[in-house]
Amino acid sequence: MKKFVILPDTTCDLSEELRNYFGVEDYMYGYVHINDGQIKTRLDWNEISREEFYGTLSNKKNTVSSAVASPEEFYEFFARYAKQGYDIISMSLSSKISAYFNEASKAAEMIRANFPECRIYCVDTMRMSGSLGLLVAYACEMCKEGKSFDEIVNWLEENKHRVHQMGPIDDLTFVARRGRISTGKAIMGQLIGVKPMGDCNKDGYVTVLSKVKGIKKALAVTVQYLKHMATDVENQYIFVHHSAREEYGKTLKEMIEKSVPCKKVFLSDVFACSGTNIGPGMVSIYFLGEPISDDCAKEKEALTLAISEC
Repeated sequence: MKKFVILPDTTCDLSEELRNYFGVEDYMYGYVHINDGQIKTRLDWNEISREEFYGTLSNKKNTVSSAVASPEEFYEFFARYAKQGYDIISMSLSSKISAYFNEASKAAEMIRANFPECRIYCVDTMRMSGSLGLLVAYACEMCKEGKSFDEIVNWLEENKHRVHQMGPIDDLTFVARRGRISTGKAIMGQLIGVKPMGDCNKDGYVTVLSKVKGIKKALAVTVQYLKHMATDVENQYIFVHHSAREEYGKTLKEMIEKSVPCKKVFLSDVFACSGTNIGPGMVSIYFLGEPISDDCAKEKEALTLAISEC
C-alpha cells in the first residue's frame, strides 16, 4: 500500500501533546493581522504568548483579523510530501466559515498537474477548532491502525457531521464587538453571569441553543449534555478546548474523567487563528454523537433536558 500523510490546517487547534499522541506529522499555517502587523499562526505560543494574544483581542482599540495562506503556499506545503512519494489527505476548516478549503483545493489541482503520481484528496470537514481537531485525531489513529487512504476518506465524509460541541462563553463583550449580540445585552449578561451554550450546526458554526447562569452550572450542564448526546462513549476521545480559560478547562476535564467512562480526555488551547474569531472566554468539549439535526432541534431538546437536571 502506498504511503500517505494526513495534513490539517492550523485551525484544528491540536496542541503538541495531541499531535504527538495521535501522530500528526505536519499542518498548514495561516496568518493573523494585529493592527499594522502580521504573525504566522502555528499551534503554539512562540510568536505571541497566550496572555498577550487574548489581551490584545480583549482591547477594543485593537484591530485583529485572520487570513488563510495562499494557494501557492499550500502548493509548496503539499509538494514537500508529493516529492517524497506520499499521497495526501488534506483536512480543512469548514468552507462555510473560511477559504482554507478553497485555497487547498486550488493547490491540489496544481499538485495533480505537476505530480500526477500523487493522489490528493481535500476534505471539507464542515467543522472548526476542536471539532476539526477531533476528526484529524481519529483519521491519524486509523492511519496508524493500517486503514487505507479510501477507508479514512470515506469515514471522514460519513462522520464529519457527527462531531458535537458544547460549552459556555463568558466574555460577551467580544461577542458583541463581532456583532453577534447587542452591546446592551453583553453588558447585562456580564453583570448577571449569563453563559451562552451552543453546539455546531451543519455548516460548522456554533448555534446558541440556550443560556445558563453561572460558570459552575454551565460546566455541569456541559457534562450532562455529553452524557445525553455521545454515542458509544466508552470508545471515544473527548477534547476540551479553552480560549484563555485554562482553569475552567482543567475543571471540566476532571469532571468528565470522574463521571464519563471514555477512552481519554485531552485539554488544549484554542490557538491564535481560531482564537481570532472565537475570542477569549470559551471552554468547550468535542465528541461524537448522532449526526447534527436540522436547525439543531434535537440538540436543543437535549440541552434543555441537561439544564433541568443540573
